[in-house]
Amino acid sequence: MPPKINPLKLNPLQLRTLTLLQALARDPQSAGSGPGPGEMTIERFPTAHGAHHHLGDRVVSAKDASGLFNESVWHALERKGLARADWPHRITLTPPGLAYDTGLEGELLHASPH
Repeated sequence: MPPKINPLKLNPLQLRTLTLLQALARDPQSAGSGPGPGEMTIERFPTAHGAHHHLGDRVVSAKDASGLFNESVWHALERKGLARADWPHRITLTPPGLAYDTGLEGELLHASPH
């Protein structure tokens, strides 16, 4: 039987935000490892560049990135065990948060036009 899609029942904003946080966690300019084993802490968040944000070598629509700057979304991810929030300074993705398959990466993240 294939794994269940969205087993923690994240809402669409939470799913989009987790997808973007996972991408930021892979960007060494945005995140670093730790503090716990297998965790990544994001301390640098993208600023808007017109109608989009740059996440490493990818871009995301500004409307799809709204959860990155939403305290309620950060705390929802924390309640689900996917992150630890230190709003608004940093968010740490736990191993389950890094591994959670949102199914949205290809839909949200696009090659940078510049």
